[in-house]
Amino acid sequence: MSSEFHIVVCGSIVPDPLQTLAPVDGPTGPTLQNEMMLPAVLDPWAGHALYEAANLAQANPGSQVWLVSLGPKAKLQQVMMAVSQKAPFQLVVADGSSSGFTDSFETAKTLADTIEGIADLDKSKMLLFGGWQSASRGSGAVMQMVGEMLGVTEQFQGVDKITVGDDGSIAVMERVEGGAYQKSVVDGAPAAFGWATGELPEPPNNPQIGMQNMQKNMPALMQAKPADLSGTSLTFEGVEVPQQRRETRVEKDASVDDMAKEIVEWLKG
Repeated sequence: MSSEFHIVVCGSIVPDPLQTLAPVDGPTGPTLQNEMMLPAVLDPWAGHALYEAANLAQANPGSQVWLVSLGPKAKLQQVMMAVSQKAPFQLVVADGSSSGFTDSFETAKTLADTIEGIADLDKSKMLLFGGWQSASRGSGAVMQMVGEMLGVTEQFQGVDKITVGDDGSIAVMERVEGGAYQKSVVDGAPAAFGWATGELPEPPNNPQIGMQNMQKNMPALMQAKPADLSGTSLTFEGVEVPQQRRETRVEKDASVDDMAKEIVEWLKG
């Protein structure tokens, strides 16, 4: 027996990881040097969540997938031209900053408000997907807060696999320490899942899916409402790239005990 889900995937864009990123102080706070000129990609963790959502929807006829993204719509349009060929989804856009310097709470609030505005969403069938971490924010807190704001208390983080049972229950495999997994079972929707890498490879490009997606996603981009992220009290005193540090000393005749003792003293310091 298949279940019908309304799957909401939260995911934004990040600078291409192959680029050199240099933080600078801008007029409104920290930013990346030439940020709007940097090529962007879909956040890798959000990508895993999207592909898992599309696979789950395909296995459960009647299910729908929405990709809810907070980011500058001009950059989102460029990225969506490629992402839209990977899997079918309906794009919902909040036009605002995707910077890693944005307050996590304000980000979560904007995403939750945007999700609440999806007209066809049935929250009793909702599965909230997103990245366990983020290549821009990396706080590991946004998805938890979005879930709480939407009243979704069944939450799982570091998910690599979910399996839907015949009775609609969902078995969840979550990463825990030591390379092990914790297995949980939730009765069904609503529930929130912060995805790790999942088990699926990146889907191949399908131009037909891309054309179908962009027919409905282009209007969503054009009609995107500005997101208000001004409510934060978060401030930065300064930003800089971490400096590499290497101290090397060559000792030819040091004993193992002397080396161990020096390492211990160095760690204590």
